Amino acid sequence: MGIGYDQAHAQRPCGTKERIDLHLVTAIIKPHRLEDVTAALRDGGVGGVTVSEVQGFGRQGGHSEMYRGSEYHVDYLPKMRLEVICDDTDAATIASLIADTARTAKIGDGKIWITDIVGVVRIRTAEVGGDAR
Repeated sequence: MGIGYDQAHAQRPCGTKERIDLHLVTAIIKPHRLEDVTAALRDGGVGGVTVSEVQGFGRQGGHSEMYRGSEYHVDYLPKMRLEVICDDTDAATIASLIADTARTAKIGDGKIWITDIVGVVRIRTAEVGGDAR
């Protein structure tokens, strides 16, 4: 069996409380801004990003569309979700980079939030903590 979260913590030297100073920067952006944002992240030295197609609504709400002469209300709008694991010291810079690149100054530009990461395990090598980034 592979290494699990509890096993990763068990590998710390006895008596130490290793602090993992990693954060997850998550952003929801408009789909047409994805390529510009990922290019800016690459140029900014970000080594990896996870991208997912998502749907949702916020203040923007849905919108109406015409299809074959009938009007339909679409509740969920397509968005892109980006996730970047980074050091504590880089989180605010990455969030600002995403915001500056994704901003259109129109409703529906998206949201960014930063969360603490409690533990990380690289599946291939079983590295844990900051080494697993």
